[in-house]
Amino acid sequence: MADIAHRFVTTNGIRIHYAEAGAGPLVLLCHGAPELWHSWRHQLKALADAGFHAVAPDMRGYGQTDCPAKVEAYDIFHLTGDLVGLVNALGSEPTVIVGHDWGAWVTQFAALLRPDLFRAVGLLSVPFLPRLSIRPSAWEQEKYPGKIFYQQILRARFREGL
Repeated sequence: MADIAHRFVTTNGIRIHYAEAGAGPLVLLCHGAPELWHSWRHQLKALADAGFHAVAPDMRGYGQTDCPAKVEAYDIFHLTGDLVGLVNALGSEPTVIVGHDWGAWVTQFAALLRPDLFRAVGLLSVPFLPRLSIRPSAWEQEKYPGKIFYQQILRARFREGL
């Protein structure tokens, strides 16, 4: 059974904590909300035992990864940039990227924005949806007037500093 190691890398203006196991082609595992790298602990070992270099970061704002104060620091370009920076720091491309829940949203955009870097995508618990012509929060308000979704509550809490 592969051992899990913990490391840090500074990229995209923040310090990112990640757990890794194994050697071989890189598989990047992106957790959901509110989770950490730990939700992938069983998959890290299984992938390592199968001959892969499995890496699960604490995503921006979670766990031991930096938590920038400004809400603007959590847009899809920053979140994608974190993953691109991590892959570049590990010197591994092309990469298989897998995301669960909220991590699946980041995963699909990372693959859409950087298809040269991410050669295969796995999405768990969130279907693929192409980019909307309007902001998701505007779509939600239009589609479900007067309703508040947990994503909007989390966004407000990020603004307040949790």
